[in-house]
Amino acid sequence: MGLMTFMRTKMGYFLVGGIAVVLALFVLEPLLQQGSAIFGSSRNEVGSIDGEKISYEAFNTKVDQTTAQFKQQYGAMNPQMQAMAVEQAWQYEVANVLLNKEYGRVGLSVSGDELFDLIQGKKPSPLIMQYFGNPQTGQIDHAAIINSLKAQSKDPNLKMQWDLLQNEIEKQALQQKYNNLVSNSVYVTSLEANDEYVNRNKLASLKYVNLDYSSVLDKDAKLTDADYQAYFDANKKRFFNPTETRSLEYVSFSIKPTATDSALIKTQIEKLAADFQTTPNDSLFAANNSDVKVPYTYITKGKLDPAVDSVIFNYQAGSFYGPKFSGNSYKLIKVIGNRVSPDSVKASHILIDPSKVGGEEKAMKLADSLKNLALKGSSFAELAKTYSVDGSKEHGGELGTFARGAMVPAFENAAFDGKTGDIKVVRSQFGVHVIKIEKQIGASKVVKLAYIEKALAPSQKTRDAAYKKALAFLNEVKSDNFNALAQKNGYTVGVADRITPTQGYAPGLDNPRQVIRDAYDAKKGTVLPQVYTMDNDYVVVKLTAIQPKGQLALEDVKKQIEPMVLNAKKAQILTEKMNAALSGASNIDGVAQKLGKSAVDVENLVFANPVIPGLAQENKFTGAVFGSQAGKLSKAIDGEKGVYAFIVTGFTNPAPLDNTYKQKQTMLSSIAQRAFGNAFQVLQDKADIKDNRVKFY
Repeated sequence: MGLMTFMRTKMGYFLVGGIAVVLALFVLEPLLQQGSAIFGSSRNEVGSIDGEKISYEAFNTKVDQTTAQFKQQYGAMNPQMQAMAVEQAWQYEVANVLLNKEYGRVGLSVSGDELFDLIQGKKPSPLIMQYFGNPQTGQIDHAAIINSLKAQSKDPNLKMQWDLLQNEIEKQALQQKYNNLVSNSVYVTSLEANDEYVNRNKLASLKYVNLDYSSVLDKDAKLTDADYQAYFDANKKRFFNPTETRSLEYVSFSIKPTATDSALIKTQIEKLAADFQTTPNDSLFAANNSDVKVPYTYITKGKLDPAVDSVIFNYQAGSFYGPKFSGNSYKLIKVIGNRVSPDSVKASHILIDPSKVGGEEKAMKLADSLKNLALKGSSFAELAKTYSVDGSKEHGGELGTFARGAMVPAFENAAFDGKTGDIKVVRSQFGVHVIKIEKQIGASKVVKLAYIEKALAPSQKTRDAAYKKALAFLNEVKSDNFNALAQKNGYTVGVADRITPTQGYAPGLDNPRQVIRDAYDAKKGTVLPQVYTMDNDYVVVKLTAIQPKGQLALEDVKKQIEPMVLNAKKAQILTEKMNAALSGASNIDGVAQKLGKSAVDVENLVFANPVIPGLAQENKFTGAVFGSQAGKLSKAIDGEKGVYAFIVTGFTNPAPLDNTYKQKQTMLSSIAQRAFGNAFQVLQDKADIKDNRVKFY
C-alpha cells in the first residue's frame, strides 16, 4: 500500500510496463518474427538474436511478468492476450540485444552524472516521474527518493529493485539519445517542401468516363497460366513473405447448447433460485454456486452486466432478482443492503505484522493502544513512522485517495463505512491495520449483493455427440479427400490463411495455439492428428500450404492473386473497348456516347487525396490526371475498379509557397516520428534472428 511496498511487490510488473512504454514512445513497427528453421535449435532455446541465445527459462520469466501485468490491467486472459504477452516479451528481447549493440557501435553512453540527474536531479526520468511523482501537481517527492535509496543498505530486496530500476532508466536514456541521433539525421530539401505543398494544394477539374470491371462476367474473362505469370512478374515485390506462414482448412463440429440443454439448465436454475431464497447463509451459498465471483461487499453502479446493472440499484434490501437470462448466463441476486456511500476516501494507516509482535492477540492490543493514543491527540503520522511495517510509514502512513475496489474488503469496508475523523482497527491478510479516515469525497448509491451467475453450457451428452462426429470424420478423412468428404457429409470447410508461428488468433478458431504449433511440425497436405477443442467447437484441421520466408513463388500465391489476375484480364478486355471508343473521338462526351454512358464531372481533385468522388481511391488514374495537359484527351487508364478515359478541363495552381521553412518543419516532424522505427527495422532486417517460440507457446 505504501511506495516502498509497491516497489518491492510490483517491480516485476513495473519493469515490463516501463519497457512497453519506452517502445510505444518511439512508435516501433511490430517486430516480425525472423527465421524459418523453427525446429533446428536447442530444445531449451526460444531463439537467438545476432548470436545471443535466448533460453526458455529466462524468456518465460519475462512472459510471466508480462502476463501478470496484463491480468492486473485487464482481468482474465484469453488466447489472444496470452499471445500478445509472448510477443511483447520477444519484442523486448530483440530490442534489448540489437539496440545495445547499436549503442556501442555509435559510441552512446550514459555518464554517472547523467544517471544521478535522471534519478535525483532536475531532469527526472519518466520512470521516476511515474513512481515518485504527484499526479495532481506533477512534482517529484525527492525526500521519498532519498529515503528509499538510503533504505537499500538495510534491505537487500529493495537494493535489487533499485538496481533494476536504474538499469531501466539508463536503457531509456540511451534509447532517447539514439532516437535523437536518428531523428536529427533526416532533412527536407526546398524542392521536396515545394512539391509537397503543390501536391496538397493544386486542384484539377476534369470529365471522365469509366467501364467498371463488374460489367464483364467472370466466365467471360478466361484465365491462362500466362495471365497469372504476367501479373506475378509485374507485382513480384508485393509477394515477399517476412516470416514463414501456414494456411489451414478445417471442419467445425458445434458444441453449443442444444434446445434440450437449455431446457435442462433452466430447470436447474429454477431449483437453485428456490434454494437461494431460503438459504440461511447467502454469501456462502452464492460463492459455492456462482460461475462468476462478485465480491460480497458494497459495489458501485457500472460493475455488473448492463441488463442487471440498470435495474438492481432500484431494488430494496431483501429483494430477490431472477432468474434473469442475459448475455449467455442466468443471474440470481439477493439484495443484502443498499446505501449512499462516498465515491472515494482519503486515509492513512499503520500496518502491524503479528509475526513481529508475538502473535495476532498482541497485534490487536498494540493497535488498540495506538488508536487510543491518536484519539487523545498523538500525531498519527509519527505513530505510523514508528510502528508501521508498510512503506507508507515514510509518508506518515498516508495512502492518498482511493475508490471502491482499490483495497482489500476489510480495509475498504472500514474506510467507506465510517466517517471523516474516525480511527478504526481491522484485520486483513496483510496484518492488523489502524486506519484514520482523513476525508470522504462525493456520494452515490451502492449495493451489497449475494450474486449467482450460471453460464448456459452444453451438456456432456452434447459434447460427446459432437466429439464422436469429429472423431469419425478424422478417422475417415485423408489428405486428398478432405473437401470431398466434408461436402458428402454436409460439413462446411473453413479457411485460415497465412497464419504466423506466434499468432494468437485465426479466423474461425478461437483457441488456435495447439493447432498452430502442430501445423508448424507437419508437412504440407497433412491432416493434423487429433480433434482440437475450441471454445464452442471441435475441429479437424488440414495443413494446405506452407509459405516460406522470403520471396514467394507463383505457386505459393496463385489462389491469393486470382481476383487481381481476373481484374487484369478484364482490364485488357475493357481497354480494347475503351480504345475503340477513343479512336477518332475529339472530346470525352463523344467517347461516352460511343460507350452508351455519360461523362462525369469532377471538381477540385487533389493529387495527395487520390479519391474519385463516389467511386473509389484510384492512384494510377489520379497520377495520370496530374501528369496530363489541360484540354487533351487521355489514353485508356486501367485502375483498381475499372478502365478510364478523361480530359482535364483546367488546373488551379496554389499561390507560391511563402514560408518554405515552416513547410519543411511540418514535413520534418512527420518524418522524424517514423525515423526510429525505420532505423530499427533496418537493424532487424540485417540481424540474424532465429525465432523458435512456436515450440514452446
